Amino acid sequence: MSTHPTDPTHAAPWLDLPADHPFGLQTLPYGVFSTEGTEPRVGVRLGDQVLDAGACAEQAGMESGEVWLAPSLNPFLAQGRPAWDSARAWLVEVLTNESRRDCVEPHLLPLEAVRMHLPFEVADYVDFYASEHHATNVGRIFRPDSEPLTPNWKHLPIGYHGRAGTVVVSGTDVVRPTGQRKAPADAAPTFGPSIRLDIEAELGFVVGGSTTLGERVSVDDADDHLFGVVLLNDWSARDIQAWEYVPLGPFLGKSFATSISAWVVPLAALEAARLPIPAQDPRPLPYLLGEGAAYGLDIHYEVELNGTVVARPEYRDLYWSPAQMLAHLTVNGASVRPGDLFGSGTISGTEPGTRGSFLELSWNGTEPIELGDGSTRSFLEDGDTVVIRGWAPGPGGGRVGLGEVRGTVVSAR
Repeated sequence: MSTHPTDPTHAAPWLDLPADHPFGLQTLPYGVFSTEGTEPRVGVRLGDQVLDAGACAEQAGMESGEVWLAPSLNPFLAQGRPAWDSARAWLVEVLTNESRRDCVEPHLLPLEAVRMHLPFEVADYVDFYASEHHATNVGRIFRPDSEPLTPNWKHLPIGYHGRAGTVVVSGTDVVRPTGQRKAPADAAPTFGPSIRLDIEAELGFVVGGSTTLGERVSVDDADDHLFGVVLLNDWSARDIQAWEYVPLGPFLGKSFATSISAWVVPLAALEAARLPIPAQDPRPLPYLLGEGAAYGLDIHYEVELNGTVVARPEYRDLYWSPAQMLAHLTVNGASVRPGDLFGSGTISGTEPGTRGSFLELSWNGTEPIELGDGSTRSFLEDGDTVVIRGWAPGPGGGRVGLGEVRGTVVSAR
């Protein structure tokens, strides 16, 4: 398994970058941006500026940086772990070396001057259900007289395949979905806009490299394919979902929109945030076990609705690790491609203020949430804006910023 380069803590003085900035040298996330009259290309965020990575590499004579001139991260993702590590080491070198000023400074743009795009073309999208607390909360809501966890939950990372084509970048409006609904008391289903629109605060994992059909990715090899992370909001229409999910699971209640943050934070930036996953009992089957790769992440979340913070979930509570999720995703021989994306599932804790969905926060509508303006919500109304933010501990006690994923609900069409 590869080792990631250790980043120095101080940028070149002329960059005027505060040492405690969450998007300093310890982070260096990748995104895709454009300016007026230019085509989208890869950028690297540095503080409150964006480095035009391809132009900088071209001026410096770094031929491998040509992939950053593409309108998505997919060509870079295809190169694999050695190239990702080399590129990160090169970026650190040019941003800390005074002699590199001539190839960096002309290609720095103010963050407010750029438009952000979807950072990669999503090849496939899978969403997991990896939080024991979320699964338990949902089980207690819908099966109050039964065991909250299904019999298989602690034996395998449960997931479903979503719709890659409806993954959108932060800031994209979300149109209220329309579909069939049937409440338990209704005699027959009805058709119309969802009246129980919800969010799910998640972490998305961006996959690079590729495998052949029939090949499996082991837990110990997962890091060779886990490029980085994004904040992810899996918008959910609970009324549509409740009527359709038996017997095959989520479909139209989930597939209308999934929002991700504009910046992909490399897994290499999260070394200081790694920690052991919770104890797993019963012991997972051998293909879900491995030396040193079944780690969790210490990532802190904040969920805001219309300016009021309503929840602060903790990713560290998740039961299944990212390496276990990828190993399970491929154990049947399913191949991976550059740009594959999988979500962790809703991140929730045991306390009300740590729940990552309004289904849980309002306990299925029985305990409405009060907002700062005095209004209340059980589920989302048209015009509501949800912002999910995140950060992780970095080297030397600093912070690694994950930015935000934002979406505003607009009325059904």
